[in-house]
Amino acid sequence: MSYLEYNVQSTPTGPRKILYLNWPLALLLCTVACVGFLQLYSVAGGSLYPWAEPQMKRFALGLTAMMMVAMVPIWFWRNMSVVAYLLSVILLIGVELMGIEGKGAQRWIDLGVIRLQPSELMKITLIMLLAAYYDWLPARRTSHPFWVLVPVMIILFPTYLVLRQPDLGTSILLLAAGGGMMFLAGVHWAYFAAVIASGVGLVSAVFESRGTDWQLIKDYQFRRIDTFLDPASDPLGAGYHITQSKIALGSGGWTGRGFMQGTQSRLNFLPEKHTDFIFTTLAEEFGFIGGISLLALYVLIIVFCIHTALATRDRYSSLITLGVAITFFLFFSVNMSMVMGLAPVVGVPLPMVSYGGSAMLVLMVAFGLVQSAHIHRPRGRRR
Repeated sequence: MSYLEYNVQSTPTGPRKILYLNWPLALLLCTVACVGFLQLYSVAGGSLYPWAEPQMKRFALGLTAMMMVAMVPIWFWRNMSVVAYLLSVILLIGVELMGIEGKGAQRWIDLGVIRLQPSELMKITLIMLLAAYYDWLPARRTSHPFWVLVPVMIILFPTYLVLRQPDLGTSILLLAAGGGMMFLAGVHWAYFAAVIASGVGLVSAVFESRGTDWQLIKDYQFRRIDTFLDPASDPLGAGYHITQSKIALGSGGWTGRGFMQGTQSRLNFLPEKHTDFIFTTLAEEFGFIGGISLLALYVLIIVFCIHTALATRDRYSSLITLGVAITFFLFFSVNMSMVMGLAPVVGVPLPMVSYGGSAMLVLMVAFGLVQSAHIHRPRGRRR
């Protein structure tokens, strides 16, 4: 029996596919989303509006999308990888030409029925294309300079477009996720050492460019760096966000002040309490125990993704599953580090918890790919 025959005969078909879903993973996603609903209800002062109910509807739509993506064979998504990536690039260019501006950034495009943030879509389509590329590329060519240059260009072009919006946080996530995919695919470590050395040089150049005609980043981004290094230098200005965040985190103690009892969020001292800084509201209300419990849920999601990647024999399925796990890890690790003062404030939402439409839907589609890889992996034994 050939591998193709084995694969077709040993994977579920039709309605039986629903039985082969990774149900523990789906349950974990629902649990984390419910944490988000509760926190959005809390920061609104005990009301489903304006954040909790819309978020519930978006999650229901995202859950449906995850199921639909999961039912489609993983080979279809492999074949669609190039198309999905090119569509995301076109949308990013569309943002550049006719995007909607908000809070000093031009990141959204109005499609009529939805305001889409193409940079969120790029996070998953980039992973799809890189997984397809390394599935196609023979292993012996993985570290050849030419074949390393191709994925580098695939990563850098959309990163440049996102950085122009400007969206430094998403740009960093795209670079990190793309680099992680290259590492998992087996690219030689020497390339990464060279990138790290270049990164150190770039950081030095960024600081040297401050106040010059060739300044490399925006003034507000420099202020974020200053705030990260010394929040107390401007506690009522650029350092206000992180100062209030640390106060909220510290006031929660071990067990927190109680649900809907957080003073920093209820008295509106904490800015962006429903998006980027929602973790601090959770930590204030439920303390260290609540924060570490949410972190444990995130880690379990990563563990189930890794289990699926190890269980499949298809290189594309393994790479895309690990790519989704990397992206998810970067989301919550950067957000938590940011609100605790361990990283600069770069505007990265807390996955499945922060209020937001594009991020929620794209993330659920990404987990739909993980579920598709899980459902359609070969089962049983060869004859």
